[in-house]
Amino acid sequence: MWIFYAFGSALFAGLTSILAKCGIRHTDSDVATAIRTIVVLVFSWIMVFVVGAQNGIAAVSGKTWLFLILSGFATGASWLCYFHALQAGDVNKVVPIDKSSTILTIVLAFLFLGEEVSALKIVCVILIGAGTFLMIQKKETEKSVGHARCKESDSLSAKYCSREWHCFLEHVRGNGWRR
Repeated sequence: MWIFYAFGSALFAGLTSILAKCGIRHTDSDVATAIRTIVVLVFSWIMVFVVGAQNGIAAVSGKTWLFLILSGFATGASWLCYFHALQAGDVNKVVPIDKSSTILTIVLAFLFLGEEVSALKIVCVILIGAGTFLMIQKKETEKSVGHARCKESDSLSAKYCSREWHCFLEHVRGNGWRR
């Protein structure tokens, strides 16, 4: 069952990146983070009551509270950095760097939680790092070829989303996948 939740997490994380980039186009990234946090807070508490888990709050130990609070601080710092990066950079560069946290997580899980790291996992971590590096490298031809057919318009995507998203939509509407 965990695999479905993991794929759901990946799906919603992907959507989050695109929606966040559109949402912070003309908004301060700290304000955007605060708004997003309120939504997550309300949604989380709704889920606690929907599944009937509210009785478990009293059973949470002091040590658990400490680690959950520290995790909350880390999440908040991560979101603030992420939104600042999204506001200033391209989604296709920010997201791979953000997701490279997988490397750090595996190393920290080995060091602090004693989780096993096989030779295959080490190779995979190296490949994730190399893949991240390759995804964020800028090619000279990428800029001229990628945006050559895109033109500005008053469309919703041009007003509220990134230029790349607008170009993608123009390509789909134009000569792309309409066959």
